[in-house]
Amino acid sequence: MTADLWSAPLADAPITGVVVVPGSKSATNRALVLSALADGPSRIRRPLHARDTQLMANALRALGAHIDEIETAAGIDWAVTPGELRGPATIDCGLAGTVMRFVPAVAALARGDVSFDGDERARVRPMRATIDALRSLGVDVDDNGAGALPFTVHGSGAVAVEHVVVDASASSQFVSALLLVAAQFENGCIIEHRGPAIPSMPHLAMSVHMLRERGVQVDVDVEDPSNARWTVHAGAIHGLDAVIEPDLSNAAPFMAAAMVTRGRVTIPDWPRTTTQPGDRLRGLFTAMGGSVELSSVGCTVTGPSELRGIDVDLRDEGELTPVVAAVCALASTPSRIRGIAHLRGHETDRLAALATEINRIGGRATETDDGLVIEPSHELHGAVMQTYDDHRMATAAAVLGLRIPGVEVVDIATTAKTLPDFDHMWRTLVAGRA
Repeated sequence: MTADLWSAPLADAPITGVVVVPGSKSATNRALVLSALADGPSRIRRPLHARDTQLMANALRALGAHIDEIETAAGIDWAVTPGELRGPATIDCGLAGTVMRFVPAVAALARGDVSFDGDERARVRPMRATIDALRSLGVDVDDNGAGALPFTVHGSGAVAVEHVVVDASASSQFVSALLLVAAQFENGCIIEHRGPAIPSMPHLAMSVHMLRERGVQVDVDVEDPSNARWTVHAGAIHGLDAVIEPDLSNAAPFMAAAMVTRGRVTIPDWPRTTTQPGDRLRGLFTAMGGSVELSSVGCTVTGPSELRGIDVDLRDEGELTPVVAAVCALASTPSRIRGIAHLRGHETDRLAALATEINRIGGRATETDDGLVIEPSHELHGAVMQTYDDHRMATAAAVLGLRIPGVEVVDIATTAKTLPDFDHMWRTLVAGRA
């Protein structure tokens, strides 16, 4: 065994416990951007502290925002004081889609040159829609024609164009990036999507909700997801004292642990209403035979005596796919996951990666045009599972390791992207101490 291999703990009994999940990455990074553009100070309580959010905080600091850490009994809050946006600055995007898509739009409002680059895999993630949208808004972007990282935004300090058309069929982040900054354009902006249906629509609802919380007027017409429109009116983005919800997508592997071991796991502080796509886990795991209860204590999942497969469209909740696919690989009936072709452009080609890794351990997974078909297998066995620098591939492998002896995971540390303490949290839960 080499240093970068992690032996996935095997569950020899039903897993039970309570797992406190840190704050939402999506909400934390949106709150950071809005706070950096606000008309006064903001406080972000219970944010996620992980690689993606640290990259966002560092990017906004580089552009002039002041972001300070405040220790509290519940953890470390962020106090954000807006500053004059300016270059020159160099932004490390890592592998964070929110940083590489949201911050260039912020840089359009800065004075000076802002250069962007990231991890090696980040250079193959789709960026042309962001670059083209900025250019149509009159922003000078130098990408050497690549439509990808690295590139430089030559900010002039203002955006006067008030209408932009973007094809966001590869990622809803292309629209969210513009939504978050458009109130600061001279005349606001009408943002139109033209193309195949946008995936991950709940993330757009999250962006709109967080804008409205800060006093921004946003008109939404998304009845036709292939021809949608958002009108963001010019005006102040108010400072806000905001509490970040737990990251429901990061709850997926812990809930899955109950599902695949006939156990019982509770996630405290699960919101009654939310725009997070992870909330759909409740329905998904119920459909697969589990029992899911939402109470004042939190969300409690009890695993079934027979784990059933599922036929489901996850276009709006694609980030749940790796863990859901892992559960499907352990089910007694076939599964089909549809609507997720866009996952080929995530941290890795998640469809190819999932099919490869499930088959590596003796599973039966096949790629389709827009998803996966997973058949039951009685030949599952241990193996070294690759993670492709993808945090969700790592957590999916951990779920499989609960039932399959001898699963070893390459680079479990990649989970630090959104869940820095995953290894300890996982071992604590499996050992029955959570």
